[in-house]
Amino acid sequence: MVFNIGTVTLINLLCIAAGIGICGLCFLQITSSTHLRKDVRRYFQVFFSVIVLYISAHPARELMNGLSGAGVNAALRTVTFVEISAAGVMAFMMSMLILTVVRPEKHVKTLRLALLALLGVHFLLLLADQFAGRIYFFDAGNVYHRGPAYLLSNLCPLVMLLLDVALMLRHGKKVERRVAIAFWVYLVAPIAAIVVQGFTYGLQLIIFATVGAAVYMFSVIIRDLNARYEKQQAESSRLETELSLATRIQADMLPNIFPAYPEREEFDIYASMNPAKEVGGDFYDFFFVDDDRLGMVMADVSGKGVPAALFMMISKILAQNYAMTGRSPKEVLEAVNTQICTNNREEMFVTMWLGLLDLNTGRLVAANAGHEYPALKPADGSFALVKDKHGFVVGGIPGMKYKEYELQLEPGAKLFLYTDGVAEATNAESELFGTERMVEALRAAENGTPQEIVGTVDRAVGAFVKDAPQFDDLTMMCLHYKGK
Repeated sequence: MVFNIGTVTLINLLCIAAGIGICGLCFLQITSSTHLRKDVRRYFQVFFSVIVLYISAHPARELMNGLSGAGVNAALRTVTFVEISAAGVMAFMMSMLILTVVRPEKHVKTLRLALLALLGVHFLLLLADQFAGRIYFFDAGNVYHRGPAYLLSNLCPLVMLLLDVALMLRHGKKVERRVAIAFWVYLVAPIAAIVVQGFTYGLQLIIFATVGAAVYMFSVIIRDLNARYEKQQAESSRLETELSLATRIQADMLPNIFPAYPEREEFDIYASMNPAKEVGGDFYDFFFVDDDRLGMVMADVSGKGVPAALFMMISKILAQNYAMTGRSPKEVLEAVNTQICTNNREEMFVTMWLGLLDLNTGRLVAANAGHEYPALKPADGSFALVKDKHGFVVGGIPGMKYKEYELQLEPGAKLFLYTDGVAEATNAESELFGTERMVEALRAAENGTPQEIVGTVDRAVGAFVKDAPQFDDLTMMCLHYKGK
């Protein structure tokens, strides 16, 4: 069937309008797809923008073709330059996409440089030919004509596409089958259109081929990415459920029912732990060694998250079990250190303060393995730090020896234990909360119950940090010794 020039132009314009509309819809879908990675979204936004620019340049040239005036001539040259330049950019972007997906083991840098060089040569050829008229030219009536070297305008894009063919032939087996087919469609359709269009006038086959192949490739890749996203969401949901369960298990491992011992009038105790992640590495513990001695532990495991939580549970169980055998605090730390160092391939460690309080006499025997200084309020005084002797962390070096010290608690005395998440809480200006502010908060609530004291410090930290993210676990424990 033979079409006259007016019919061909109309068909081209209608198909170009349809192509622009389809690319625009794809662009909107990309923009609204919030689950797509930023780099993927940006790539396809630029890709379809270039295609729209490419196919829009053709009707602009058709509408101005044959109009008189020097300004029209300049506009025609600019539009044609943009059209042919965009063709090179599209081929370049397709090449970079294939190179990213197939991931050849060797020569990646060389291939990228070669693709950039081809794109540069493409621009240089077009710039050099602006007034030579070898690739295309406009006669005195501003009518577009192809020059004798017209095929040079497609040389670099064609070489890039052929390079893509070589990459697909060699590495395409690594690509998912549907994506590989989509790549082949995009590669074969423009190449065939370029060859046919190089010897014919009339219907703009390259536009039809490019838009159709690009939209098909985009739909396949997005479908593939959506499938991966749904799979990741399902896996993420499973992990969230498991982490939620781990959080509950960890919370249940720590004493969390208060008042803890309502039948014991000699003391009152309260503690809290707010992990920086779903599960934390800090832990506290308190337990009766016998009827008259109360064991207390405050500890901080190196690291965060699940590994720290697992290490925390092991350390807690070991500390309590060894304390229940009647060992002194220093002997408990030494036994826990020996046990952990026996098989500690991950080289994790824990800072730990451990004390045993005689509820009859108020005598507190404690040992400190690299942990924060406790804060003590005597019965007739205010809170202040007890700068006790620090030993090395538990789990660091086998055979470590620790030292004990004693504190005499009179009825009315209060002891506050905490982890470095309190003192090192950081605000948006990267300023630390510090122990001075902590002691000020303790003194402001020193006449309150242990729960009120812990709550006051927690609120003080929150007011200081404000909206800054929590980087470390926040763990506190307060004991009020009342005596017999």
